[in-house]
Amino acid sequence: MSTRCSVLEVNLDNFLFNVDSIKKYIGKDIMIMPVIKANAYGTYINKRLDIINRFDIVAVALIKEAVDLRELGYEKEIFVLNQPYLEDIDDIIKYDITIGISDKDFVLELGKRKENVKVHIEIDSGMGRTGVLELSSFIDEVRKCSNIKVEGIYTHLSSADSDYSYTDKQLDIFERCILEAKKYFDLKYIHSSASNGLLNFKSSYCNLVRPGIILYGYESFDGAKKLLDLKPVCKLKSKITFLKEVEEGTSISYSRSYITNKKTKVATIPLGYADGIRRSLSNKGFVVINNSLAPIIGNICMDSFMIDVTGLDVNVSDDIYIFDNENIKVEDIASIYETINYEVISTIADRVPRLFIGG
Repeated sequence: MSTRCSVLEVNLDNFLFNVDSIKKYIGKDIMIMPVIKANAYGTYINKRLDIINRFDIVAVALIKEAVDLRELGYEKEIFVLNQPYLEDIDDIIKYDITIGISDKDFVLELGKRKENVKVHIEIDSGMGRTGVLELSSFIDEVRKCSNIKVEGIYTHLSSADSDYSYTDKQLDIFERCILEAKKYFDLKYIHSSASNGLLNFKSSYCNLVRPGIILYGYESFDGAKKLLDLKPVCKLKSKITFLKEVEEGTSISYSRSYITNKKTKVATIPLGYADGIRRSLSNKGFVVINNSLAPIIGNICMDSFMIDVTGLDVNVSDDIYIFDNENIKVEDIASIYETINYEVISTIADRVPRLFIGG
């Protein structure tokens, strides 16, 4: 059992609420394939078999992530979004993993095996990452391999939150590819939309969506919560482990980036950049304590940082929150980091225990 007083609280009831909200939004005829890659965006919900067993298919990014799910006991369909490596083929077969494919050399190697493998063909409709650009010749290669069973076709929308005209062009390309693929394959799964796409676009061809960040209760773009009722899943919590009062002119933390300008009460918090608390918050960020905001002072250390609690009635072992989704939101921290909310929650380090609530 962990003895750390710093935890990421993960509210499973809120997660299930978000799933229900998405289901109501997309309608009963569209399937949900939850994206639980990167340890379910840092929440570790992927490690809760009781939760993921509620889905008939889930999506991950890596073969290793799929293998971990199998070893956990998940027996339903697992889809790997990214083109695998040649070295992954043995595990793909051993663990009955469905994969996205777009590389002809990989198809050639896969076709040399006698075991059947289920695949979805990935189309590059304008993302410029992976995916097939010339579908007809790719289909010809796939059809030469009797063991490759094409169950789906998919694409990724690059700008469904910001460029609707470009997204319409992507969907036009994808829909032409669907019609081409249907000449040769009985497609069980057709999908194009992650969080942004499912909120802003509907395709008459698609029967599955891939929600990611919105599953965890965070907006995939500003204003998403106006379309969909969401409840944030995570709170990052710690405690005061040390208190001291210092005189004016006292330097705090490394490099003397903060020097007190008055007598100051300083609290130490046992979280640092090794836990996913970026140094970007040094002398800029705040924490929540007793519903008040206390500023972070000095440079954030590997394992700890300091806050100014002058004038606050606080004690050692009092709870503090890095983000509580009310006084400080994940998006507030992302703004200081100059990044997106996805990165804030998905980079909370493994050494921070996850505390599941509800479910």
